[in-house]
Amino acid sequence: MTADPSQHRPATPPTGSPAKRAAIALGVTVAATAAAILILGDAAYLWVKAVHVIAIISWMAGMLYLPRLFIYHCDAPKGSAQSETFKVMERRLLQIIINPAMIVSWVLGLWLAWKAGYFTDVWFHAKLALALALSAVHGYFSASVRAFAEDRNTKPPRHWRIMNEVPTLLMIAIVILVIVKPF
Repeated sequence: MTADPSQHRPATPPTGSPAKRAAIALGVTVAATAAAILILGDAAYLWVKAVHVIAIISWMAGMLYLPRLFIYHCDAPKGSAQSETFKVMERRLLQIIINPAMIVSWVLGLWLAWKAGYFTDVWFHAKLALALALSAVHGYFSASVRAFAEDRNTKPPRHWRIMNEVPTLLMIAIVILVIVKPF
């Protein structure tokens, strides 16, 4: 005997908006990290560093993928189903992955730098300047998500192909500064 498809009830979707769930996840991450710092004391440094690296990887994944979505979005006719799908993908990527990952990266990165005493090191000043530049690119991408959502994008796909490389170049320079500490 086969089940009647009309009797099938879809699984209940998770409650709350994706942005609300991301904010809750961000809060849990920050609370867990703060608890680790309080409970483990100096031994928490490597755990915080691990969470920081995970946050950086997440932030960079989003920063590399978002301009790729913009490239494809440029080719979608305004008002089309495809364009509307890109709007949802871009907004969710920004709100659920990129924004929370950036916040965790900054908060934990500054704590790690303070704990290790890097604020007086020249290499750290250069790294901090590049991290600020990456955050500025993040802000530009955030404004671009809003422009695409309102069908106001004026940039051609070539612009977004070039912008797709900017986070990569910043990431390479930051990693070299952190690992090599050339000055």
